[in-house]
Amino acid sequence: MYWKEKIRKAKEKRERRKKRKREEQELGDEAPPKQVPRTIENTRVQDETMVDPLDEEVLQDESTDELSYYFKREVTPKVLITSSDRPKHPTVQFMEELCRVIPNSEVRQRKGRDLKKIIPQAQAKGYTAMIIINEDHKKPNSIVVTHIPDGPTAHFKLSSVRLPKEIRGHGKMTSHKPELILNNFNTRLGHSVARVLAALFPYDPQFKGRQCVTFHNQRDFVFFRRHRYIFKNAKRVGLQELGPRFTLKLRSIQRGTFDSKFGEYEWIHKRKEMDTSRRKFFL
Repeated sequence: MYWKEKIRKAKEKRERRKKRKREEQELGDEAPPKQVPRTIENTRVQDETMVDPLDEEVLQDESTDELSYYFKREVTPKVLITSSDRPKHPTVQFMEELCRVIPNSEVRQRKGRDLKKIIPQAQAKGYTAMIIINEDHKKPNSIVVTHIPDGPTAHFKLSSVRLPKEIRGHGKMTSHKPELILNNFNTRLGHSVARVLAALFPYDPQFKGRQCVTFHNQRDFVFFRRHRYIFKNAKRVGLQELGPRFTLKLRSIQRGTFDSKFGEYEWIHKRKEMDTSRRKFFL
């Protein structure tokens, strides 16, 4: 009885779809508008901080913030990648993959040194940002991105890490500077996070390499992907994933460089106070 009912409903759905197509062909421009399905994304709780990227106030604020020097192309990003002390092999592998993804970046071992001492040394050597990979149970579990010398610093939870060798049919990345795609960062906080991530990559991509790096925000989870594309014809594009894959979840944003004790936090994720609805998002 269950399967018969399921088949009946599927048949009715197909008939409704065919009927709508016939009406669209017969009525043309006078056809009723297509129905938009209800999803968690399009029924999200309205946020007062949702902004238009071309809003004059937003543009004015971004022209004077800590990362304005990058977007004015006054400096070329140079990134130092390090980890917690004595990292395990999976963390080292992930650091090496990040180094391949981010142009003009280097991996350096922590060797027990305090981050407060490393940051001035990195600034003296011309680094514009630091990425610190932390681990738990022998696997990387969080990322701290701090921009030098004035910040800001973003702390992300890291999950769903898959290296290129674990991705079926992955391609080999080249040394070309990738194009950067930032999707769905719609609030003031989302703009800040997008700028923190964008400032890790050179402003002038090499289109000849046909490689793109994507940070896609969906329900406050930031999905990272890297692809190579090829135009098959005027309408079709082929994609080949290069890897790695991982997912970020924002935990906090701090002014200035990393300071765990005396840092001034702009935003902190508090589960009990903030996770009150499935349809409330912050990015």
